[in-house]
Amino acid sequence: MDQINIIGAGAWGTALAQVAAEAGRRVAIWAREPDVVKSVNKSHENSIFLPGFTLHNSIRATASLARAADADALLLAVPAQFLRITTEALASHLNKQTAIVICTKGIELSSGALMNEVVKALMPEQPLAILSGPTFAIEVAQNLPTAVTLACDDSVLGSRLCAALGTPRFRTYHSKDVIGAEIGGAVKNVLAIACGIVEGKRLGDNARAAIITRGLVEMAKLCVAKGGNPETLMGLCGIGDLTLTCNAMQSRNFSLGVALGRGRSLDDVLSERTSVSEGVDTASAVTTLADALDIEMPICTAVNAIVGDGAQIDEIIKMLLSRPIGAESPFTGIQQN
Repeated sequence: MDQINIIGAGAWGTALAQVAAEAGRRVAIWAREPDVVKSVNKSHENSIFLPGFTLHNSIRATASLARAADADALLLAVPAQFLRITTEALASHLNKQTAIVICTKGIELSSGALMNEVVKALMPEQPLAILSGPTFAIEVAQNLPTAVTLACDDSVLGSRLCAALGTPRFRTYHSKDVIGAEIGGAVKNVLAIACGIVEGKRLGDNARAAIITRGLVEMAKLCVAKGGNPETLMGLCGIGDLTLTCNAMQSRNFSLGVALGRGRSLDDVLSERTSVSEGVDTASAVTTLADALDIEMPICTAVNAIVGDGAQIDEIIKMLLSRPIGAESPFTGIQQN
């Protein structure tokens, strides 16, 4: 695989372009914003979404989806709620051999569909993979050591993609569990908001550890209900991503939760941001999906009550703490279908 292009020029898409360039690939990045295209091509910098960082000289930006589609592999890095419309626009330009790597973490709000389900519905013949794991964009762009899961049910394609993107400092580990990789990447954003609220309310490190641990069980329940393997969540795309996102102010979702816990309104926090906090929409989507699948996810439901329904944080905390206490057995009874 020689040509690897990126669809989406936010901080994460820009970092992925840098990864592919460092791996020796030819790289083009598609951006909606003319200012981003101009900045990347003239200054080798994404001055809007990743300012102050110099990009590899070989990276080029384009506003043409048709040009960006001409690649051996396409990395989709647009926000989750824009994946469908972007995929629809992209579909007619693709070669059937072009591999699609979904790098977006979330669940579609309107349908409850996972990202791979959205893409498969619109591009049923395209080879498909998921890239997920503990990845702060700026650290990836800076070539700091990072490890990710690349999930693909085709082992040959998975190995090719791992080889094409992997470097000594961007380590790609192949998994065949696409669903597990997706669930881990989506649900951790919701749990990160919960952990941020714990931090903002000064409820202590014990409480945050409890949220992470019990949240992992919720994640596993959803994973199994969707046909994934809960063991996948013991890896980079599960506990790895969860640990990172729930413990650092670099996390957009954790920092959002901190602000909410300190008494700020959701609208005020979001109005200050140029990047998307995926956990807000995912909280609603995952709660609806859990209800449809008849599984209980009290932490995710609580987050949705706060960010989706405007519930009072103190009341939601009181509700969670009053739940009946049962046996722990984190993964007992959570069996793969």
